[in-house]
Amino acid sequence: MPVGNCEVEAAYERWSSASERVSARSSAPDRKFVVALARGLEVLRAFSPSEGLLGNQELVARTGLPKATISRLTHTLTKLGYLTHNERLEKYQLAPAALSIGYSALANMRIRQIARPYMQELADLTSASVALGSRDRLNLIYVEHCRGKDGVMLRLDLGSRVPLATTAMGRAMLAALPAKEREWLMSHIQRKEGDRWPKIRTGVDRAIKDYSTKGFTTSVGDWEPDIAAVGVPLVLADGSGVFSFNCGAPAFQLSQERLEKEIGPRLVNVVRNIENALTGR
Repeated sequence: MPVGNCEVEAAYERWSSASERVSARSSAPDRKFVVALARGLEVLRAFSPSEGLLGNQELVARTGLPKATISRLTHTLTKLGYLTHNERLEKYQLAPAALSIGYSALANMRIRQIARPYMQELADLTSASVALGSRDRLNLIYVEHCRGKDGVMLRLDLGSRVPLATTAMGRAMLAALPAKEREWLMSHIQRKEGDRWPKIRTGVDRAIKDYSTKGFTTSVGDWEPDIAAVGVPLVLADGSGVFSFNCGAPAFQLSQERLEKEIGPRLVNVVRNIENALTGR
């Protein structure tokens, strides 16, 4: 996602509520915006590593689209080879054609190949998990993940989504974004989180301050009560995007002191090395 560019979210917003989705064809101001394509992609996005089998009713709940629309979309996507249908369970799952799109994107993401050896070295050194994430709306998606040889590992892998506002890597990305784009995202997080917003805003504000003074952000029990992590962003030199790294483990394995004095500075150094490798310095 290019820095300062929220066009994807803006396009999604135009038809994101259930009522807008039903009437999007007549109400969307962008004549070039293909609503049918957007709806089909929303169906594909509904699947996740932890929810690989979904029925039409579950897809209705996750997308907000009418049942008749979902039935037509799943039928079409199955015919095209993007979904397969389990007749016994009456559920769908992503097919190889859909997977090929994701793997093609990963294969052409140069930062992954450059970052992986640095990430693996840190994971082995700290006995923790080290991940690289890219923003997807109000979440980050893991596009690379390395596990240490020892220690208790987190149950996350490629394709896992984690929230922007409560995770170390999400806060690191928010801290690195231009203020205008960050506030745009924060307004949407506020709308989503409701009563939890004041506490979440305090955590993000602290992270922005930590990033400016320490170069990294932390999250200890803010996302999951038993997970501790540090995060560091990487803004691509050409301004085309922001990625974020984390190093995390169960909280009993990483104390606050270790996060602050050891893990955070090490991750900052790793990200600087990756940045130099990307630019050929």
